[in-house]
Amino acid sequence: MIEQVLTGRYADGLGEVKNVPDRIDFDPFPWHSMGVWILTQMKRWGYIEGDVDYKKIAEEVYVASDCAKIMKELGYEAPTETYKSYTIMGKTFDPDQPEAYVNSFAIGKGVS
Repeated sequence: MIEQVLTGRYADGLGEVKNVPDRIDFDPFPWHSMGVWILTQMKRWGYIEGDVDYKKIAEEVYVASDCAKIMKELGYEAPTETYKSYTIMGKTFDPDQPEAYVNSFAIGKGVS
């Protein structure tokens, strides 16, 4: 069942097998860059303070190597890079510049 949800290949209950990879618009790979982005938002809104080793934390929590191993066992190709940039709500996020991203917002906890 989980594989059907994550891959988008599923029986539709009417005798057909559907293949809709973007059905849930969800990328199940534990991208380290997305972990860094989540941490920037936690810092922006005051859930974490001070210096943050974004990449170290993201790599400890998002175990991409385990996911890649399972993907390979299931016959899927895993990404070779675990960091990428995103455009979120019109703003570019570069995982190599997390503090600049945090500081680029006009609003946040303690920011007026």
